[in-house]
Amino acid sequence: MNTPQLENEHVKLTLLDLSNYKHLAIIAEEKDLVYYSPSAISPSEKLKEYVQRAVDRYYHKTAIPFIIYDKKKQAYAGSTRFALINWKNKVLHIGWTWIGKEFQGSGLNTQMKFLMLQYAFETLLFDKVEFRVDERNIKSRKAIEKLGATFEGLLRKDTLMLDGFKRSTCCYGILKEEWTEIKKSIFENFK
Repeated sequence: MNTPQLENEHVKLTLLDLSNYKHLAIIAEEKDLVYYSPSAISPSEKLKEYVQRAVDRYYHKTAIPFIIYDKKKQAYAGSTRFALINWKNKVLHIGWTWIGKEFQGSGLNTQMKFLMLQYAFETLLFDKVEFRVDERNIKSRKAIEKLGATFEGLLRKDTLMLDGFKRSTCCYGILKEEWTEIKKSIFENFK
């Protein structure tokens, strides 16, 4: 599997692995950064385990984890990935995204999602990109909706959280045939 480096003037996404994950150690310590995630990223041993699981999935060709570099701030900002990659059915998920608080609301997330969607549809030639998010995470749900994704349903009490809570998951999707219009309307000024 070729490892993409996705980049524009705002952001650079490169493979996250055990050689570079320590750039994220300080960000991973931020309070409630992954409150709505079933995965722990702090303390540093948990971050290393998180990255190791992502790397394992990369070698099994079911995920491509990225470290996010904000080119405007010249700083590492967080992590995201393609995951649950189904090569036969040409469907993948974009998620496992967390960025430091100082980068939130800056447009960085939209820039990287554009690059990821463009790669999924135009290079990998996939038919569908899915997003899954905790029903309670209104901020992330609104961000996904702003990308032009369609709400497809709710998986009730499907994911066990670290605190023992059983969350319900909102499912969103973008189809290949929707991408051209979404790219023209939502991402019209992106390159």
